[in-house]
Amino acid sequence: MSVRRWARAVRWYLRELTGEAEYGRYCERRLRHHPLAPVPTPREYQALRARHREDHPQSRCC
Repeated sequence: MSVRRWARAVRWYLRELTGEAEYGRYCERRLRHHPLAPVPTPREYQALRARHREDHPQSRCC
């Protein structure tokens, strides 16, 4: 495995682990379905996700 390929794999893993890739997928989906709507910043996106999690709780112990 080349160094470049290994570095790409590590970068992909870290983006998935931190949630940065999720924001990228959200932006792509939003542009595809709502091309004229503004795309929220990463900070606004995190606030939207937090609000959604509070409004729609899932089964959890706490």
